[in-house]
Amino acid sequence: QIWIAIAVYVLVAIVKKRLNTKASLYTILQILSRTLFEKTPLDQLLNSTETQIHTQQINNRLNLFN
Repeated sequence: QIWIAIAVYVLVAIVKKRLNTKASLYTILQILSRTLFEKTPLDQLLNSTETQIHTQQINNRLNLFN
């Protein structure tokens, strides 16, 4: 199980580098675990998720002067 975990980590790191994405390895693993059986290309999954994460971060900010 340890070797499988190391292999998955390395493969996800390679995917992150090749797609040049800003998402963390943890986020990529979460996306892959939720969309394991879908036939969506990885670059589309990661790009749409990055946009959703960015908008969620903006929406979660508190407005001090409004």
